[in-house]
Amino acid sequence: MSKPEIGLHADRVQSAIRSGEAASSALVASWQRSASLHRLDPAERRLPNRLSDRELTAVRQRMEPLLRAAQASLNRLYFAVGGMGCCVLLADRDGIPVERRGAVGDDETFEDWGLWTGCVWSEESEGTNGIGTCLVEQRVLTIHRQQHFFTRNTALSCTTAPIYDHEGRLAAALDVSSCRNDQTEDLSNLVAMAVTDATRRIEAENFRLAFPDARIVVAPTPEWSPSALLAVDKDDIVVGATRAARQAYRHREALIGQPLPLGDVAGEARFGDELRHAERAILERALQRSGGNVTAAARQLGVSRATLHRKLGKLGLERPH
Repeated sequence: MSKPEIGLHADRVQSAIRSGEAASSALVASWQRSASLHRLDPAERRLPNRLSDRELTAVRQRMEPLLRAAQASLNRLYFAVGGMGCCVLLADRDGIPVERRGAVGDDETFEDWGLWTGCVWSEESEGTNGIGTCLVEQRVLTIHRQQHFFTRNTALSCTTAPIYDHEGRLAAALDVSSCRNDQTEDLSNLVAMAVTDATRRIEAENFRLAFPDARIVVAPTPEWSPSALLAVDKDDIVVGATRAARQAYRHREALIGQPLPLGDVAGEARFGDELRHAERAILERALQRSGGNVTAAARQLGVSRATLHRKLGKLGLERPH
């Protein structure tokens, strides 16, 4: 990139900050944080900071449960977007990628850009970028080319979504990045849908692994969100709730995640019936996707065949052995 191009982008960023657009533009607000709060210069040419192998290993160890939960979804997401010249990154809550999927032929290019495990992509370090800004704003977003703070990153297009742990806390960010100059807005929208779906799968799997002895059910909410999950013990006591479930019952925040009877959480006697309705819908969808094959449906749901038969019998959905 030539010096005039570097200066042009830097001038555009500084001009937008001075104009006061930060009050009405989330992008300019991020640029302002980058310049004023983090004291970064958009024309700076340095590469992203990178952890040592020892430091990266320590970060990966802290994320070990989530990493286990994410493997299948990372593979599925890369299968969907890898052919478009994209790489997939799973970063911790500090913006450090700890897991990556990418084509071997593109590895050198992506590593040169810093789209690699151990590189620091926090907003504090890299200014406005997909991973760092997603973690600050805690929403799905795309930072496309000239929207990046640093001029050297304006060849990148990054779509990122936040991931929350089994207690509803921000835990990670899932990112799909591309260096292609022909990535359109429509393509970015499709990538955003794929990333969002993958984060939901990762959160659900991580939640299931965090409560291995509990029954995982969808909480009845006005919009019946598949991400609003509850972990329920054998006595129908709520022992865990995802962020979406906690948000759905935020007017009773003190009750969410506490070992209380389901009826108390719902505040009404019909909660148990609605919960069974939600569980029945999940089982029916699993059976439909598997063509009525109970073994395949059990595999989808992450339960044993015997457990699924027991649930089907309880709900009047039993299939012949």
